[in-house]
Amino acid sequence: MAHLLERAAARWPQSTAFIDGDRSVSFAQSHTRCQSLSAWLAGQGGQPGDRVGLLTHNCFEAFETIFATWAAGMAIVPANCRLQVAELAHIYQDAGVRFLVYSETFSDKVAQLKALCPQVENWICVGDADDDPNYDSIVADQTAFSERLVDADELAWVFYTSGTTGRPKGAMLSHRNLMAMVSQIQLEMNPASPGDVILHGAPITHGSGLCAFNNLAYGATNAVIADQGSFDPDKVFSLIEKHRVTTMFLVPTMVRRLANSPRVGAYDLSSLHTVIYGGAPMPLSHTTQAVRVFGKIFVQLFGQAEAPMACTVLPKEAHFAEPDEEQTKIMASAGREILGAEIAIFDEDGNRLGPCGHGEICVRGDLVMMGYWNNQQATSEAIQSGWLHTGDAGHLDERGYLFITDRIKDMIITGGANVYPREVEDAICRHPDVIEAAVVGIPDEEWGEQIVGFVGVKNGTALSAEEVIEHCKPLLADYKRPRRIELRQSLPKSGYGKILRRELRDELLCATSRSA
Repeated sequence: MAHLLERAAARWPQSTAFIDGDRSVSFAQSHTRCQSLSAWLAGQGGQPGDRVGLLTHNCFEAFETIFATWAAGMAIVPANCRLQVAELAHIYQDAGVRFLVYSETFSDKVAQLKALCPQVENWICVGDADDDPNYDSIVADQTAFSERLVDADELAWVFYTSGTTGRPKGAMLSHRNLMAMVSQIQLEMNPASPGDVILHGAPITHGSGLCAFNNLAYGATNAVIADQGSFDPDKVFSLIEKHRVTTMFLVPTMVRRLANSPRVGAYDLSSLHTVIYGGAPMPLSHTTQAVRVFGKIFVQLFGQAEAPMACTVLPKEAHFAEPDEEQTKIMASAGREILGAEIAIFDEDGNRLGPCGHGEICVRGDLVMMGYWNNQQATSEAIQSGWLHTGDAGHLDERGYLFITDRIKDMIITGGANVYPREVEDAICRHPDVIEAAVVGIPDEEWGEQIVGFVGVKNGTALSAEEVIEHCKPLLADYKRPRRIELRQSLPKSGYGKILRRELRDELLCATSRSA
């Protein structure tokens, strides 16, 4: 993977590799800086296979750290900067991180982490710190470094899951895994070329960052939004106009906010030709609205940390503003398997099912992880006979389109019937005053589980719980309808934008326990 930047520096040395606010660096400059950092890591006793932690805002120094780590034969361990200290400590302790690069902004967190993570021997600050080496000083040395020869199956990235069902596990991704991902993105999702500009508005420690590598490999520019405190549509629009941005990766909540912004018509967004979205379900009504606003520029992906970036893809030509019945069916899917990945559905007994058979979605191919770091039991449960069991339920139709029902563990059983939250959430989200929804099941003496819907409503609307329940009546069978609605301004999300159903369920259970 390190060779991608070296390759770009040889082909487009003076072209802009990164834009970060008023700062920019060329491919040649960035490659030289990476060499200096690789030399420093090796000079501090770093060995092939060591892990390097990353705790920064979106910035080009983060990308340089990733490439320098790979050039030194080490593995990168990025963490979302929104995580709390205890969550970060778990990641760095579990991965056995020896080096950690952090932004000055997180000095308070780092002060606490130093006490919790004694195995970290070297802390490097992007910015000013009294006690730690300065990143700019290290990369200014311009020390030449010969890239270490790395086997394709060596560890490159330890990608910690978002922890929506428990403590995060470290998915081990090899250079082969990541190169398969780069090729797949370039071939089927976003054929990047010099002159393209990808804007990183989502955290680069997740999907947006993974979309950077094919852009870098093919001479495109990566522009970052450093402030990850909140997603500001106006700021995104202004940067698209300023830098003639062509490409973005967004989670569905971000797509929804851009499409709903009253300011969307105030900017020249004509350069934007590709928006890749994924990481969470997007209701059909939200997708069609986005196509009406921005045009056929959207590419949907289905993947996970254990098989980045995409197992299936729904391309631009399968997105419609006013879909007919057949087009609606296609848009309700997650697309078809990407080149190099094989998708299959298995039942609980391990039997492979045919078209329309409902079971667990499994995938195999070069994109599937090596396993979980330090967790052989979880690895054995996830990878069986070469197939990664994703934990998602769904089916394939006769044409190979994948339809995802939900997470298997999130299924609700009420009155003996199976109800998948995603179907109920999609129905709720068809109400024009609803921004987002999450459905959970809580114990019920009569029905086994009761369906409860948490609903995020638009500001300034007076939507009632009764209206939501009435709205669902023509859309859902009686047993699938929520019996209770909780209205909120917003719903809790992980650092990667996924709604945390577990937190909402725990909140209900705690409230029930207190009242009892």
